[in-house]
Amino acid sequence: MVKPEWLKTRPPAGIKFLDLKRTMHEHGLNTVCTGARCPNVGECWSRGTAAFMIMGSTCTRSCRFCAVKKGRCGEPLDPSEPERIARAVREADLRYAVLTSVDRDDLPDGGAGHFADCIRAIKDMNNNILVEILIPDFQGDIQCLRRVIDAHPDVVGHNIETVEELQAMARDRRAGYRLSMEVLLNLKQMSSSTRTKSSIMLGLGETEDMVLKTMDDLRNARVDIITLGQYLRPTVKQLEVKEYLTQEKFEFYKRKAEDMGFPLVISGPLVRSSYMAEELLDGLGLC
Repeated sequence: MVKPEWLKTRPPAGIKFLDLKRTMHEHGLNTVCTGARCPNVGECWSRGTAAFMIMGSTCTRSCRFCAVKKGRCGEPLDPSEPERIARAVREADLRYAVLTSVDRDDLPDGGAGHFADCIRAIKDMNNNILVEILIPDFQGDIQCLRRVIDAHPDVVGHNIETVEELQAMARDRRAGYRLSMEVLLNLKQMSSSTRTKSSIMLGLGETEDMVLKTMDDLRNARVDIITLGQYLRPTVKQLEVKEYLTQEKFEFYKRKAEDMGFPLVISGPLVRSSYMAEELLDGLGLC
């Protein structure tokens, strides 16, 4: 399927982009922006926003929409990573830091403790910096979820990714629709003041009714922020795009989600989990 002209993005450029790229390189840090081939890397980095990908670049799960490197085991955890991320956040003059990760099913706690260490390193450096994290499901382990919540992130995201009917096709067999919904609800029950967030990719063959049901389930899980974006095939090795949705369709889903009571809805073809996180969260009074 040919990508519409209006979905094409400009190549990365600008002084801020180059400065942030150099900072990442100097501190030996990974970003999901490049690892997952995000179409917004030029825009976001030029604006000084980036999502740090912690715990290495090898994911232990094999989701069929994702271009991140995969393997049975990830790299050994680097105990210096939390401090290196904190320094990079300071040098890049960020006031809103986003942390995400590969799945690390090979670790006893799935990496929950390392997430917590990274959050605390940033907060200890400057407690005014807001931290958003995008976490794996930790296989639903309550203690792992508690460890990240106890580090006091401002926003915790966990992506449902797609509708229930397409989960087996798109996601690793260890993931699951009900598991992800339980994770999101448990996070909110642990800390009602922490904003929760989830994302849906569109264009994998889902129907309108499926999308609306997924949004309704997310709202019942007390999710505060929902993002909806167009699935874009990273390489020929990943799932094919079944449909390119129009801007009008994304606006339709935005209105429906707002009617369901989501405090913040971000919907558009190039929207990704952390797209314009700092600017858009002004609307929730966090920034």
